[in-house]
Amino acid sequence: MSGTRGTDTGIGGAGRRWSLRTRLVVSAVLLIAVVASVIGAVTTIAFRSKLYDQLDTQVQAVAKRAAGPPVGEATPGRPPGGFQEGEDPLKIVTGGGAPVGTVGGQVGTDGTVSRGVRLATTENDSTGPKVTERELTTAQKTALNSVAHDGDEHTVTLPGLGEYRVLHITGSNGSFLVGLPLADVQDNLNTLVIVEICVTVAGLIAAGIAGSALVSVALRPLRRVANTATRVSELPLHSGEVAPLVRVPDSEADPRTEVGQVGAALNRMLGHVGSALTARQESETRVRQFVADASHELRTPLASIRGYAELTRRGREETGPDTRYALGRIEAEAERMTGLVENLLLLARLDAGRPLSYEATDLSPLVVDAVSDAHAAGQGHHWRLELPEPDEPEASVQGDAPRLQQVLVNLLANARTHTPPGTTVTARVRRVGAGAGAGPGVGSGPGVGSGTGAGTRAGVPAGSWIVLDIEDDGPGIPPTLLPHVFERFARGDASRSRAAGSTGLGLAIVQAVVTAHSGTVSVESVPGRTVFSVRLPATPGPMPTIPPKPTAAPTHPGTPAPNGSPAHNGTPASNGTPVSQGVSAASSFPSPQPYRRPQSQPLPPAQPYARETGPDSQTGHRLTTRP
Repeated sequence: MSGTRGTDTGIGGAGRRWSLRTRLVVSAVLLIAVVASVIGAVTTIAFRSKLYDQLDTQVQAVAKRAAGPPVGEATPGRPPGGFQEGEDPLKIVTGGGAPVGTVGGQVGTDGTVSRGVRLATTENDSTGPKVTERELTTAQKTALNSVAHDGDEHTVTLPGLGEYRVLHITGSNGSFLVGLPLADVQDNLNTLVIVEICVTVAGLIAAGIAGSALVSVALRPLRRVANTATRVSELPLHSGEVAPLVRVPDSEADPRTEVGQVGAALNRMLGHVGSALTARQESETRVRQFVADASHELRTPLASIRGYAELTRRGREETGPDTRYALGRIEAEAERMTGLVENLLLLARLDAGRPLSYEATDLSPLVVDAVSDAHAAGQGHHWRLELPEPDEPEASVQGDAPRLQQVLVNLLANARTHTPPGTTVTARVRRVGAGAGAGPGVGSGPGVGSGTGAGTRAGVPAGSWIVLDIEDDGPGIPPTLLPHVFERFARGDASRSRAAGSTGLGLAIVQAVVTAHSGTVSVESVPGRTVFSVRLPATPGPMPTIPPKPTAAPTHPGTPAPNGSPAHNGTPASNGTPVSQGVSAASSFPSPQPYRRPQSQPLPPAQPYARETGPDSQTGHRLTTRP
């Protein structure tokens, strides 16, 4: 019982998979077939009974003519139909226009047939067939002897002759067994059955065609209701502002009909759904506005707290160790709260659909800079780069360079924070064409996380993508957390994340930024291998030449660069071209391809440093990245 509970087999299971139109037509055809079969069976039985009655009447007439009047009722002289002494009594049976095939048998005193004849046709001369008498065989006489002498007609099979209706009768002429063949009756019945079958089949075909047309017309309003529900189900109702929902036409929402009841119920449900979506949108707007306003207002007091704490800690007046520790904690927590506020403000602006500054951007230098920063911050990890070869097309996308840089920083920081020292982290950039899969990190196996994104922007060849993979050989993401990694404030280990300064918003920002770039982000994780894959629409055509990286000494936040300007690592230069960070590891990159590295080469050691990334294109404030 339990083994078949979840399966649909047999007619019942197949019927449930049929459309309503098919089920209605099949049901109607089956009902007509049953009714036609019953009518045909009743007609055949009635016709058979009628034919048997007619044949029995003929048998009785022939038998009475042969037997003569009942015993004791004979009149002087030759009675009508009787015979005189010396005359063959079976001549009376086969004479008088008896039909061909008539069988007659004279019953002796011992109750058995002593002599029997039948009428048969034989081919004669040119005058045509002649009717002659033939003696019955011993087997045929034996079959006649099985007929009861009760005065009723019985069906008996005579060997070589077929079925007969036979009657035993006794009269003044003697005792006789008289029978007529059932062949004509059977032929008539067979003809009737064939006609009934042909008419029934033709009627079922006509009923199926007509029923299908009628049911299609009757179900047309229901199809319109279903189309309305389908269009509503295809709307993006999960987030954002929702357009007015389509409704079932009033002509299909008449509660006096069954289809109208469904349409009216669907309209009421759509009304409730529309009201709920409007309320949700208003609530989201209020929350988003509150977060944006609160984040904006909190930045100033947090900056003041941080500044005063740093000023007091660095002041000339002597402070005790406890005071210095407390001031350091105040400064650190103010910095962490500032990062949280900035992340919330960025998410609020992305949710509000603020436009980004799109321009042709090569991902390779951004990846080099981000990996260099991650290497300096996490020297206990092994960092590797896999970039396109120099003769391959550049990994160019249309995007906001600071936002894409933040995606890379967040993914690498996530790998560094949530894996133990000694873990190898690989950053891979590649281009995939039409029909190519996403490769590592994208698939349908266990551990596949959620992905988001939209279609390709206008002007980008369909199927041309730049794929960025961040892969590590760490312990992996717990299966229970994997579906929620891109949610806000999602943490794998809360205590560890807080200790590392994580806010739980890094991957949510990654998803929001990638979605704003019409891309997708997904994750695949099993013990020993975790891959985050970012797919972005590729930019058609060659990228403009990127100037070589300027030689500059490492700088600290607020320290002027050799040219007298602040060091803005990873921010656009005056000509709009991104400039790479000046880190000690950068000297190992070959020239004149400053952003191309041989495949799968680890980065050399780098000293920890702090850098100022320059003004944010969305918030207008300056961001500082520390190891």
